[in-house]
Amino acid sequence: MVLTLEEEAVVVAFRRYTLLPLDDCLYALLPTIPTLTLSSLHRCLQRYGLGRLPDIEGGKPAKKNFKAYPIGYFHIDIAEVRTEQGKLHMFVAIDRTSKFAFVELHEKATTAVSKAFLLNLIAAVPYKIHTVLTDNGIQFTTPGAGGSAVPLTKEAATASCSARTPSSWLAHATTSSTARPRRGIPGRMARSSG
Repeated sequence: MVLTLEEEAVVVAFRRYTLLPLDDCLYALLPTIPTLTLSSLHRCLQRYGLGRLPDIEGGKPAKKNFKAYPIGYFHIDIAEVRTEQGKLHMFVAIDRTSKFAFVELHEKATTAVSKAFLLNLIAAVPYKIHTVLTDNGIQFTTPGAGGSAVPLTKEAATASCSARTPSSWLAHATTSSTARPRRGIPGRMARSSG
C-alpha cells in the first residue's frame, strides 16, 4: 500500500511527537489511516530516518523510580501537521500508565473540536478515565474559569452518557503556567514535572 503525502506527514509527526514503538504507532494510527500496514509504516519511517527510536545520549541513565499513576491518567496535546494542502491539527491523548494512544486529525483546533475529541476519547477508551492533563491552550480551557477545563471535560463526559466514565470521576490538570514556549512555537509548552 502506498501512503499519500498527507498520510506520511501524519505518520512522521506522530512518531516524532510520541516516540512510540512501531507496533504502538500502527495501533494508534489505524483509526486515522485504515489502510496502514506494518510494512508501509516501517518503510515510511525509514524514508524519513525514523525507523529506529533515538538512543539516549551519554549511555544509559541511572534507573529512577517514576511516579506511579493509576490507569486512566491521560495527557492530551495538540500538534500542527503541515501538508501540501495546508495544515492540520493532530489531537493526541496518551495514558501515562498503559500507553494507550488515541489520535485524531482536524482542520481547526477550537474548543468545540476539543470537546468532540474528548467525547471520542471517552467512547474509545475501554476503561475509566479519571484525569486529563492538558497545556494551558485555549482549546482545553474555559474562559473565565481560571484556566480550568473541568467544566468542558465534565460536560463532555455527561454528554457521552458513559457508564464507564461519569463526570464525577473526571479531574483536569494543566501544565505549569510558568513553562516557556518550546522553540518559539505558540501554544507549545515546555515539559514540566507533574
